[in-house]
Amino acid sequence: MKVAATELVFIPSPGMGHLVSTVEMAKQLIGRDHRLSITVLIMKTPFDKSKVVSSTHSLLLKAAEDRLKFVELPQDEEAATELRTKNAGNFMSEFVNMNKHHVRDHVTKMMASTESGRLAGFVVDMFCIPMMDVAAEFGLPTYAFFTSNCAFLGLIFHLDTLSRNEDVTELKDSDAELEVPVFVNPVPAKVLPGVVLHKEGGSTFMLGVAKRLRETKGIMVNTFEELESYAVKRLAKDDMVPPIYPVGPVLHLVKDEKEEDEEVIQIMRWLDDQPLSSVVFLCFGSMGSFNGEQVREIAQALEQSKHRFLWSLRQPPPKGKIEMPNEYQDLSQVLPEGFLERTAEIGKVIGWSPQVAVLSHKAVGGFVSHCGWNSTLESLWCGVPVATWPMYAEQQMNAFQLVRELGLAVDIKLDYKRDMRYSSIEPKLVTADEIENGIRRLMENGDKSSTEGIKLKVKEMSKKSKVAIKEGGSSYNSIGRFIEDVIINVHSS
Repeated sequence: MKVAATELVFIPSPGMGHLVSTVEMAKQLIGRDHRLSITVLIMKTPFDKSKVVSSTHSLLLKAAEDRLKFVELPQDEEAATELRTKNAGNFMSEFVNMNKHHVRDHVTKMMASTESGRLAGFVVDMFCIPMMDVAAEFGLPTYAFFTSNCAFLGLIFHLDTLSRNEDVTELKDSDAELEVPVFVNPVPAKVLPGVVLHKEGGSTFMLGVAKRLRETKGIMVNTFEELESYAVKRLAKDDMVPPIYPVGPVLHLVKDEKEEDEEVIQIMRWLDDQPLSSVVFLCFGSMGSFNGEQVREIAQALEQSKHRFLWSLRQPPPKGKIEMPNEYQDLSQVLPEGFLERTAEIGKVIGWSPQVAVLSHKAVGGFVSHCGWNSTLESLWCGVPVATWPMYAEQQMNAFQLVRELGLAVDIKLDYKRDMRYSSIEPKLVTADEIENGIRRLMENGDKSSTEGIKLKVKEMSKKSKVAIKEGGSSYNSIGRFIEDVIINVHSS
């Protein structure tokens, strides 16, 4: 077997949304150029072991290639658990720092191996920026794979610039609106990510990420030019920003083993029995959950709207603990009395959801979403319009972009925040009437200039997303530019 001449080391964040898209990106790169090989170094957190590990192994099996290797780094479980308990708000940055020596050890072995090609650099996730120090120790360049969008990337660059003259955390809870270069419209402070306003370290970390991203050789972004044309152009004109490569949508569209489970088969059979575009799908991401009072408001809204629904409902972790939501053992404990019986003809409440499979189903006509970037790209790919209900990370900003900047969604709430890492305050209740109003605007054919216009724009963007990754498309060409730049850089060093 011929050894590839140029090897990249990918270091993704351990979160599933980051890990999955990173693996898909690695697969695309080696599929495009026989000169490349990639080793993905996987850090394991001490929580959500079963799901992360099983999903990872599923990915590894499906991604098996001669030039794509996966290495699970040793886990310092006791130290990581202690770190999470003592430093929850800054857990990820400290966890990555904790893994530096494991990365250093493995790369040392790679460089000593005759089987490995010439190392061309690291490709790091935005949360793994500290690994740039390790790359520098080996004299290697660092590239970034940014799993969010160009608008968020431009926002953190802008906040980094602002922070040189003012304390950006003072924007927390203010009614200020910011002129951000990558946005056409002023951005309300209320939709800024909680982490960038976190006075106890989160803001310092994110501004540090922005500073270090400026030092990379280039940034691949999981977006496409046709979706974020304004933001892409503004970043390209900024001399303080390295080359930007829009390479998306990078999606995991292959069926996972879990989708063969009987529960999933029942979900798809239920959808098969529903009329075309009649079902509203509610799903809030791997970390999305609500308290009992909010769950009852959602249930009331669904019942009042009389629309068919598929609702992925997850149980929150114990108060004060940063853990993944669990499955409810008894839904009647959290739902209004008699709700399941009264809605049996039009609705189905489930736990974990095979999201892409559901969004791809012809019966689904709308998506009430937390606006995670992977979910946003999946909904656009499938041509399903969204009602925004952001929860954590940069989701409020994504919702603002979809509704106000791009006209691709309706809003239930733009500034809802439920992020226990950066706030212990429960968010204000979203009422049943607010939720019902959002569902009706999403699902019913109304004014041609509003909801109908959004649906048409989403269908058009769905077509553009598919063209972007085909040969000759904008993202296809951008990936080609990235590969050539990597190879030029390695041979000129």
